[in-house]
Amino acid sequence: METRIIDGNALARKLRESLKTRTTQLTAGGNTPGLAVIIVGENPASKIYVRNKVKACAEVGIHSEHIELPEATSEADLLAHIARLNADPRIHGILVQLPLPKHISTDAVLNAIDPKKDADGFHPMNVGLLATGNPRFAPCTPAGVMAMLEDEGINPWGMNAVVVGASNIVGKPAALLLLQKGATVTICNSKTRDLASHTRAADIVVVATGKVNLVTADMVKEGAVVIDVGMNRNAEGKLCGDADYQGMLGKVSHITPVPGGVGPMTITMLLANTVLSAERVAKTQSR
Repeated sequence: METRIIDGNALARKLRESLKTRTTQLTAGGNTPGLAVIIVGENPASKIYVRNKVKACAEVGIHSEHIELPEATSEADLLAHIARLNADPRIHGILVQLPLPKHISTDAVLNAIDPKKDADGFHPMNVGLLATGNPRFAPCTPAGVMAMLEDEGINPWGMNAVVVGASNIVGKPAALLLLQKGATVTICNSKTRDLASHTRAADIVVVATGKVNLVTADMVKEGAVVIDVGMNRNAEGKLCGDADYQGMLGKVSHITPVPGGVGPMTITMLLANTVLSAERVAKTQSR
């Protein structure tokens, strides 16, 4: 079987062109989309992510505000920054880069963001809307996964889907989105007794655990679709995912590479959520 490699970079470029058109229209009407990104501390990986987000904003015409705060920033100070951004009409999306320093409550920070500006989709109100099938914003990585399936013409309706990993950021929302598209969904976690028995029955496998080669070629069936959300470094120091990419080539029908698969889509969906937020504001103003 010839395996189709799902090119996240190519799809991200295509979607960003569409976003650029929408942003141009909004700007012409006096509503330039704005995204604020806050980072606390000196986490090198977080700084790279934030830098990429700011660059992506510039590419599609989104106004961005980048706020870097020292590790010792108090929770109260961070909440004050969020309150200011909540009240700023130029800002349509707010993202606080995780993880935060241990002395700051992640829940308190996420709860403080205006749900209408929660471009990451992590506010409890937005999580609830997603769970009831009426999402205001879908979390960026799972939304990217669904966009990739749609672009490849893969309709989850009636398929068996297995999500490996039950995080609030990827696993749970990905399962909800697949469920809403008509898939029969199983969520596996670190307590799952026989992971392979579940993945072998799946038409679609989404793996997001952060463990190198957790899902091997013998754990998936012929013709399955494998979406690898993991980002790890192997023993040689090379970037890799959670699935045995090389071993699955020729067996699965579709697979995402690491890097170059889901990663570029995550930032693209963040931009999409910001533009969507700005469009909602513009629609309200036009009434």
